[in-house]
Amino acid sequence: MTDLAGAVWRKSTRSGGSGGDCVEVADNLPGLIGVRDSKDQSGPALRFHPTTWATFVRAVRSGLR
Repeated sequence: MTDLAGAVWRKSTRSGGSGGDCVEVADNLPGLIGVRDSKDQSGPALRFHPTTWATFVRAVRSGLR
């Protein structure tokens, strides 16, 4: 498992401003993208290869499901 101790987390620009459904992404680590629930920062985080993450983001932006 890859260590996320050095991750710099940022809240998604698509997260709601009411503190509800928020996702944080860490893209500062080489070869890894971390994704977590901002309401549970000590909880589990998903880990993606940057290429996989980029494919996912493109699909979301284009409206694919």
